[in-house]
Amino acid sequence: MNANTQSLIDKINALPPERIDEVEDFVDFISVRAQDRTLRKASAEANVPVFARIWDNSEDDVYDAL
Repeated sequence: MNANTQSLIDKINALPPERIDEVEDFVDFISVRAQDRTLRKASAEANVPVFARIWDNSEDDVYDAL
């Protein structure tokens, strides 16, 4: 465990119980937000080949010049 992690743990341990609950809620929020971003990125990347087949065709080349 590095010094920053231990310092954070010490600060959390010094908080009253109701504040520790708030910190836990915030950490959960950050974790869920990171998971959502990862999921959105993976979804977008998975859709690229599908949309490429739709968008990359000679009939639609006229729209590329707009």
